[in-house]
Amino acid sequence: MAHNRNGGMELRILRYFLAVVEEQSITGAAEYLGMSQPSLSRQLREFESRLGCTLFERGSRTITLTPEGELLRERAEEIVTLADRAEAEITSMEEPVGGPVYIGAGETDAMRLLARAARAMTSCYPQARFHIYSGNTEDVTSRLDSGLLDFALLFEPYDTTKYAYITLPVCDVWGVMMRRDDPLAAQESITVDDLKRLPLIVSQETRFDREFGAWSGMGQSDLRVVGTYNLLNNGALMVSEGLGYALCLDRIVNVTGDTNLTFRPLSPRLEARLNVVWKSDRRFTRVAACFLQALREELAASAIAPGPSRI
Repeated sequence: MAHNRNGGMELRILRYFLAVVEEQSITGAAEYLGMSQPSLSRQLREFESRLGCTLFERGSRTITLTPEGELLRERAEEIVTLADRAEAEITSMEEPVGGPVYIGAGETDAMRLLARAARAMTSCYPQARFHIYSGNTEDVTSRLDSGLLDFALLFEPYDTTKYAYITLPVCDVWGVMMRRDDPLAAQESITVDDLKRLPLIVSQETRFDREFGAWSGMGQSDLRVVGTYNLLNNGALMVSEGLGYALCLDRIVNVTGDTNLTFRPLSPRLEARLNVVWKSDRRFTRVAACFLQALREELAASAIAPGPSRI
C-alpha cells in the first residue's frame, strides 16, 4: 500500500485518488490539485503497485474505477472525512463552542424540529455549522455506525440496542400522492381495495415492505408496481407526468399552491414514528452536546413533550 514510514496509508495519496475520481481524469485532477500530470500519474501507479491491483481503467478521455477502485473510493471517503473531522474537532476545543454537527436523515417533515433547534443554537453559538446527509435508513445508520454522523433521524422500526434515542412527539402519515385531476382525488382517503387497481410507485426501503405488509396483508408482489424511489422528489415528478401513484409519507413534497399534485392518507390510518438517535458509546464534541440540549429545549418550548427516550 501507499504507506508512510510508520506503516499507515497516507492521507495525501487518498486525497489524490479521490480527486481523480471526482474529476474523472488524471489531467483534470492534476489541475485541481495544482500539480503536474506526470507527477500525479507516477504517484498513482506507485500506489497501485503497492496495493497489488489496478484501481483505474484508463481510457483515452476519462477513467473508470475497477471493483478494487470502487471499494477504495468508499473507504477513502470515510477515512478522509473522519480525518478532516477529527482535525476540526481538536482545533475547536480551545475556541468558543462551534464547529460541525453532522446529522443524517431520511425525507421527513419532522426535520423541521431539528432545524428549529439548530436555528436557536446558532443565535448563542454562531460558529456552529450543521451538515445534513440525506439518505435511506441503511445509508444513514451505516454512516452513524462508522462515526461520520453525530445524530440520525430514523423511522421506527430499527435496531434500538445500539443507540440512545429520543422519540419525537410527531409522526408522518402514509398515503398516496396523485395528480389533482385524478378521480381518486375526490376521495378523503385511499383504501387497500383502491391500491389493488392502481399503478404504484413505491419506496425502495425494506421498512416499507414490513409496514405496508402489516397494514394491508399484502406484499409488493400483490401490487402493480411501475416504479420505485429512494428519495421522493423524483418520484413526485413521475406522478406529475402520469406514470402512476406514489405510496409515500405526507408533507415531504409540497402539494399546495400551483402544483398539479395532491395527497390522500391511507385508511385505516398508517403512521410512521420517528426517533433522533446517536451511538450509546459516542463521546460528543461540545457543539454536538449543545445541539442535543437545544433540541430538548426546542421540544419543551414548543409545548411538545418528547416521547420515550433512552440515554
